[in-house]
Amino acid sequence: MRRWRSWAWKKCHFLVVIRADKQVNLKELGEKLGGVRLSFASEERLEKYLGLKKGAVTPLGILNDTACAVKVFLDKDFLEKEEIGVHPNDNTASVYLKTADLMQIIKEHGNLLEVLSFA
Repeated sequence: MRRWRSWAWKKCHFLVVIRADKQVNLKELGEKLGGVRLSFASEERLEKYLGLKKGAVTPLGILNDTACAVKVFLDKDFLEKEEIGVHPNDNTASVYLKTADLMQIIKEHGNLLEVLSFA
């Protein structure tokens, strides 16, 4: 029951991972990230950077980011949960990982990861 959102701004690419019951104000988040203007990634960018299609965005798509061009922002609320459910790069299934393991996978792959609080 979680959804994954991805935003990109010019040459900056972000994957924002939030709980399904939360929403993010793009303008406020952009200000929090240093005044960038955010928008949803196009299907072309999703495919190019994460190897994913619209509707199937998942933190595991980072494994397809060979250039480590996408920075991941993880909702702080996930740290309160031992496990996180994610799509295995296909939205027809879900897998459950320890939140700490997912964070380690992202870091070991070489992508930047930051934990933020989303209201």
